[in-house]
Amino acid sequence: YDPEKDVFKTVCKVGTGFTDQDLAEMNKMLQPLIIRHRHPRVVSDIEPDVWIVPQLVMEVIGAELTLSPLHTCCKDAARQGAGISIRFPRFIRWRMDKKPEDATTEKELLEMYIRQMKKIEETEAPTP
Repeated sequence: YDPEKDVFKTVCKVGTGFTDQDLAEMNKMLQPLIIRHRHPRVVSDIEPDVWIVPQLVMEVIGAELTLSPLHTCCKDAARQGAGISIRFPRFIRWRMDKKPEDATTEKELLEMYIRQMKKIEETEAPTP
């Protein structure tokens, strides 16, 4: 989420981690939120099968944050032409206690990516 522009940007596509019950419930939850076109508060370079109103928050875990030419989160912040994405994203749970505006911000994701890259540099640095 970008609170300065009040828009939601893409960070990953999630297809794993769902139980059969999650999938059945998700269909019921998302059906009333389906719209014909991209919502004005969504910034996406990806054309999904369906668009939904940004109303739900999903908790996702992944292996790491990585640069992506497809996703709009932090676009051009870490590298020109690239956004930040979650590598191997997996659904954890719906966060019904949160509003969409409470989701992780673009600034927070960039800070996480920078911390991750510093850790990688430290572990790969040659030892004297």
